[in-house]
Amino acid sequence: MSLSSLFAATVPVLCGLIGVVLSNLPISMSGGAVPPPLLGFMAIYFWALVRPDLMPPAGAFVIGLAEDLLSGSPPGFWTASFIASYALLARQRDTFAGLAGVGAVLGFALATLVTAAAAYLIAWIYFAHIPPAAPLLLQVAVSVVCYIPALPVLNAIQHRIVGPLRSEF
Repeated sequence: MSLSSLFAATVPVLCGLIGVVLSNLPISMSGGAVPPPLLGFMAIYFWALVRPDLMPPAGAFVIGLAEDLLSGSPPGFWTASFIASYALLARQRDTFAGLAGVGAVLGFALATLVTAAAAYLIAWIYFAHIPPAAPLLLQVAVSVVCYIPALPVLNAIQHRIVGPLRSEF
């Protein structure tokens, strides 16, 4: 395996890690009124459908762990949530991958809702009381809206960096 193909093989997880860093920067255009989007999960969703060979469960685990560490959430909170959604994507890959246009955004919305539901259940168990659902649902909404401009960026990365090296994997 050449150095360039090795780099291309790490691009999906790097996209997720960069997304985690960007979403956890201490900068807010809304003054903290709106939660940050789950940019790391966007990469998991996209690459698990487009190139599942380059986004294995271990990649989702690493991205979730980075989200836990940088967001200050309890250990395993986002990691388990991202893995739960990855499991859904792995089982329903053909269905999700076949979606286009508005359907692709709705597929992402469903997967993000599964992530949020897993996070909600974990928080409920961890904190031993029912947490408010509104902040998490707002984060889902923000993530879905932000997925629309993120999708062309991820597609460009796929076509310009990973795609040309496909034959070398």
